[in-house]
Amino acid sequence: MNIGDAATKAGLPAKTIRYYEDIGLVKPRRDANGYRAFVQTDIHKLTFLARARALGFSIEDCRDLLALWEDSSRASSDVRQIAQEHLARIEAKIADLEDMRDTLKTLVRDCAGDDRPDCPILNRLGDPA
Repeated sequence: MNIGDAATKAGLPAKTIRYYEDIGLVKPRRDANGYRAFVQTDIHKLTFLARARALGFSIEDCRDLLALWEDSSRASSDVRQIAQEHLARIEAKIADLEDMRDTLKTLVRDCAGDDRPDCPILNRLGDPA
């Protein structure tokens, strides 16, 4: 199948598929005319990559996960480690976002929001760290 069909089946833009090919994540065969010819295995890989990226895995994590997915002698502990590391990064981001939310809530609460020029939000942003 051509790249348009592959894109539809995998739920990815053709541009993303070309990028994945450029960086070596997928390697569709080429027809005699030079066009990409995707087979079902390629669609499985693309779908796998789409799902992994939707979960926020980095390209390098995806490369490692794809290699493990293709390796029937893999240890599930290797897969779990990648997922645990990614989960830890997500949890750290959530903690950072919660801290930002709490700080902004306090700043908004402390700002009168009236016609006076005094503004705790601007004062706090201007404070040296």
